[in-house]
Amino acid sequence: MAETQILAPVVERTISAIFAEQSQIDGVVRRLIDRGIPKEDISVLGRNFQSETRITGFITKRDVILGGLRSGAIFGSLFGSFLSLLTGVGVLLIPFVGPVVAAGPIGAILLGAASGAIAGSAGAGLVSVLTAVGMPEEQAALYQTRLEAGEFMMMLEVPADRVGEYQILLESAGGKDIHTADAPLPRAGGAYNSPEDLSPEIRTHLSPEAQGVFITAYSAAYNDSQDKTTAEHAGWEKVQEQFDEDENGVWSKVKVAL
Repeated sequence: MAETQILAPVVERTISAIFAEQSQIDGVVRRLIDRGIPKEDISVLGRNFQSETRITGFITKRDVILGGLRSGAIFGSLFGSFLSLLTGVGVLLIPFVGPVVAAGPIGAILLGAASGAIAGSAGAGLVSVLTAVGMPEEQAALYQTRLEAGEFMMMLEVPADRVGEYQILLESAGGKDIHTADAPLPRAGGAYNSPEDLSPEIRTHLSPEAQGVFITAYSAAYNDSQDKTTAEHAGWEKVQEQFDEDENGVWSKVKVAL
């Protein structure tokens, strides 16, 4: 009788690199996707993306939370087609750095969607966020400085046994200051069972009644789709159907049916 082979779980690493030019980011994103890296595992941050359309204002952190991270397609039309290939693209205001285009899971982390601890650290700047996800403080400070200077950051999640291959790919594409962390970026859990499961960034903008509405709609959509982004949009749509914002920006005012 043949022995049953037990496959070891895939261990992932997170490779980070700095690129001087937007064109380098554009090219490497396409190369990675062509090699089979899921777009959900690629993150990009940058201040100086060249826009084909004049942007009259930036989406604030709060705006992005309330609406969910904007789709890549919207920002692809502004900043170039490669952003439309990535997930969860938005413009965030990061302390000490300023307005930053963020794509991929790092954007959700910056919004505090992964854990309350990381959400709290975001107010202290990008360095605190990067150290919270496993980057040494000295390296994180260097990355923040490079972003402030107008360069671009990429974070890529890959199987541990292919780290060398992708380090070489990033280097060949112009990547500098490459760093590898021993774990993938944290993701928020799929289910919300109570208000305590909501990130502080979301919870503080909802009254207790609105929190309940959000969780009920979110859970129903997540059970159907198993997709967190779809479920979050469903939750916010239901909140916006039933509540208006008060003077403090909290969705607490119950709409009166006509």
